[in-house]
Amino acid sequence: MSPKENQGRVAVITGASSGIGEATARALAADGYRLALLARRADRVQKLAQELGGGAVAITADVTDRDSLVAAAARVREELGGADVLINNAGVMLLAPFSSDQKDEIRRMVETNLLGAMTATEVFLDQLKDGGGDLVNLSSVAGRTARPGNAVYAATKWGMGGWSEALRQELQPQIRVVLIEPGAVATELTDHITHPGTKQAAEQMYAKESISAQDIAEVIAFALSRPRSVSLNEILIRPTGQSL
Repeated sequence: MSPKENQGRVAVITGASSGIGEATARALAADGYRLALLARRADRVQKLAQELGGGAVAITADVTDRDSLVAAAARVREELGGADVLINNAGVMLLAPFSSDQKDEIRRMVETNLLGAMTATEVFLDQLKDGGGDLVNLSSVAGRTARPGNAVYAATKWGMGGWSEALRQELQPQIRVVLIEPGAVATELTDHITHPGTKQAAEQMYAKESISAQDIAEVIAFALSRPRSVSLNEILIRPTGQSL
């Protein structure tokens, strides 16, 4: 689809205040989409919406809070006419050895990465069905490979893969389901790791080999631009030198 063909299409992006979410908002705005930018950090998402112009609406929402998503969906319906695309981008990567010391981080990852995406999809599904939509789920290379220290993060991403494949079969051809599996991407994800040793190792790896959020955003925009008869269901994207 050309930018002209995308005029009027509405994309909802969770976790839109930074990283891949912000980069995707910029890429889709350039392609002519109107945008609903969902994030917990109201100041940052409002600033982004102002920068992108009148076709973007900032909505404060938390994917772990269903009521906030229901309110967001109502605003999208009222102000933008409903969602054509939902991009489940919100997520956290709180890597650490598995132990009760990390019980809060464990629950937060499951509730945000997996249950949050499921809740957002459940809330927006009727809007996506209205005109034939697209569902884009952000997973990770950790949804294919697991290693010590990322057990729970990997579990959420493996879960995202299985759920996405089931939805692909269930919702086709009315809704296309696209699973994006990035490798190391230079974002804020590592900033929130609380385990000192794991945080240091992750930061060193990302400093050595990572790609940009814009790289992922361009792939998402490309997948969405394919004709409705073409569905790019699973896309793995690594830095060229990343081994795992």
